[in-house]
Amino acid sequence: MNAPRKFCGLFARKERWGLSWRGWLVFILAGLLIAVLLLLNIRPFLAKTQRVNANVLVVEGWIHEYAILDAAAEFQMNHYEKIYTTGGPIIGSDGFTNDFNTSASVGAELLKKVGVPEEFIQMIPSHISGRDRTYNSAVALRDWFREHNVTVRSINVLTEDAHARRTQLLFQKAFGSGVAVGVISVPDPDYDEKHWWRTSEGVREVLGESIAYVYARIFFHPPENFLKK
Repeated sequence: MNAPRKFCGLFARKERWGLSWRGWLVFILAGLLIAVLLLLNIRPFLAKTQRVNANVLVVEGWIHEYAILDAAAEFQMNHYEKIYTTGGPIIGSDGFTNDFNTSASVGAELLKKVGVPEEFIQMIPSHISGRDRTYNSAVALRDWFREHNVTVRSINVLTEDAHARRTQLLFQKAFGSGVAVGVISVPDPDYDEKHWWRTSEGVREVLGESIAYVYARIFFHPPENFLKK
């Protein structure tokens, strides 16, 4: 039997299949299951630790002192030859003024404070403030290596908590496929990492880094002039 038509055959009424109440129930339960799985696995995904065989340790200079202590221990236990601190102008300082008003300088001073000998520390400040700070810090380090004829094939970058996967991604974008980039995540002691959704600190950290990682993975594309340097 032909479907009813109107307006000179331009419109036709057809039967279609739709979800029953049982179908909607299964659909909702499946959605809830996916949400729970994401809840349980998103932080371990973001706060990854994946070392590579390297004699260079890079420390993001903005990290807190508890993470600096872990950086010093990592440097001493794994026999790195050099430790580099990275970072741009301190947030709230109204842009770049000098190398000592950067996160790289702050991180270097904290490493000295916790006992890392000064001769093993090299700060690499970025002069760019604003957005894409992690990527610009990685570019500054890459360019310093090139300018000083330092050949590296692999580095480990130490950072805080759920920032780790994004850090590894952006450093890899800056250095390219010729350098293996490992990452070390130091857990934030201000919240329970297994139940991060129970505190505002955990929610801010994990949800904020989730959004930032999606942006870095899908929407961030390094400027061509940065890649050609």
